[in-house]
Amino acid sequence: MADVGVVTEQPGPVHSGPEAAEVTRLRRRRVVGIVVLAAAILVAAAVSLAVGARGLSLAEVWHGLFADTGNDPAANEITLIVQTVRVPRTVLAIVAGIALGVAGALIQGHTRNPIADTGLLGINAGASFAVVLAIFLFGFQNPVQYVWFAFLGAAAAGTVVFGLSSLGRGAGNPLTLVLAGQGIAIFLAAMTTAVALADKASLDALRQWNAGSVAGVGWGVIWIAALFVVVGLILTLVNLPSINLLNLGDDVARALGANIALSRTIGMLAITLLAGAATAACGPITFLGLMVAHLARYRTGPDFRWLVPYAGLLGAVILLVCDVIGRLVARPDELQAGIVVALIGAPFFAALVWLGRFKRT
Repeated sequence: MADVGVVTEQPGPVHSGPEAAEVTRLRRRRVVGIVVLAAAILVAAAVSLAVGARGLSLAEVWHGLFADTGNDPAANEITLIVQTVRVPRTVLAIVAGIALGVAGALIQGHTRNPIADTGLLGINAGASFAVVLAIFLFGFQNPVQYVWFAFLGAAAAGTVVFGLSSLGRGAGNPLTLVLAGQGIAIFLAAMTTAVALADKASLDALRQWNAGSVAGVGWGVIWIAALFVVVGLILTLVNLPSINLLNLGDDVARALGANIALSRTIGMLAITLLAGAATAACGPITFLGLMVAHLARYRTGPDFRWLVPYAGLLGAVILLVCDVIGRLVARPDELQAGIVVALIGAPFFAALVWLGRFKRT
């Protein structure tokens, strides 16, 4: 695994000669990669609009999006499929993929832990507990009703974890943050199970929601999630310059003028908004942030100013592709995107652990 503690392209002396040429080549390669990933999202989105229980050609997709169908029943059916079923799930896959990818890269940067994932802060567990509680107490069944509870649960869990990690002698330490997150996640998972087992409706809803799916979500939920994702991305842009310094260690970062408490607060808020919004809309999708952060690092190196945008774009591509795969392997039914991501992510996680152990021996 690449070393996450090295900073590249920090402000410094002006490069000249071969060194300047190498920096220019590196920057050009990174920009080309961004363009390629953006194009890959467009291609994956087009495939997502075309693939399903009823396959559509790209021409039919185009007509379903823009053409005036008149009184043609067949054309009206295609329009209904494209505009009300496939466009929302494609847009949600892009929004959630970007959010989880960026959140995964951010949490690895702030915890200095190369196998950290958004579930590490208890965000997934907080959202799950809030959804079950909303269904159990109020009988909510519509995602538009319980999406707010899911987001509030995710935000509350992230806030509690961050607050606990700020107490005592280990305040602000990445290890303290990880331990607090795992403790809260285990507690909330137990509470979720207890409530779900006491109520069949809650158990049924939790079983479906926990699979992690971008299908069947209306525009009302998507717009809510997108709003919080945009705010989270703005905070991420504010936070990016300081992450490289934080990865040098707290003492070095402080000596270089970084406000560690403020940087971590902004970072944790961004992670909570991004992961909380995606989890509230889709359910928990595990391993995605972990995977894309490492894939992005192999391309960009450890500079988070490039790593984070790469991770966001990769997250959108992979979630779109996994959603399409889920529709293909079980036709005419489908596997939820979260299941496909987990089937890919679990071996990826095992490989990371094995490679890390291999490198240390």
